[in-house]
Amino acid sequence: MEVKIQRLETIEEASEQLSNLLVKVVNEDASIGFLPGLTLGEAKAYWQSVIQPETLLFVAKVEEHIVGSIQLHLCTKPNGLHRIEIAKLITHPNYRRNGIGRKLMQIAEDYARELDKSLIVLDTREGDPSNFLYQSMEYVNAGSIPYYALSGDGQLHATVLYYKTLK
Repeated sequence: MEVKIQRLETIEEASEQLSNLLVKVVNEDASIGFLPGLTLGEAKAYWQSVIQPETLLFVAKVEEHIVGSIQLHLCTKPNGLHRIEIAKLITHPNYRRNGIGRKLMQIAEDYARELDKSLIVLDTREGDPSNFLYQSMEYVNAGSIPYYALSGDGQLHATVLYYKTLK
């Protein structure tokens, strides 16, 4: 399976695929800021707001179908210009365990280096498989915040904060 990673400068051509991807993963209880029951209209409205000067969006494609995405949020505060935040690493459930998340993370790291960033930060729900990915890529567990994220079943979960220095 050939996976191509592409940075999107506009959302128009990818809006439908990204919206379907988001609805799919959220309705399978991915902890990426939304709750199950997310509608296609809500997902489309979200994606329309994503591409900004301080937010970079990359997608993973297999045969022209978007099967994953990742966002890089640039810090615009004067004391944080050296850092970048990874957000919403998403892989379609049918394509998980194929290295797509790792490829997206590697692109994010490479791009952060190109932008001369020296620190990457991110968070993820405690217990999710993504924790293994981040640890395997040498991200450091900086601690957790209990009761941080609500899940579809009404439970509150901790989030784990990770960082990685690039220099």
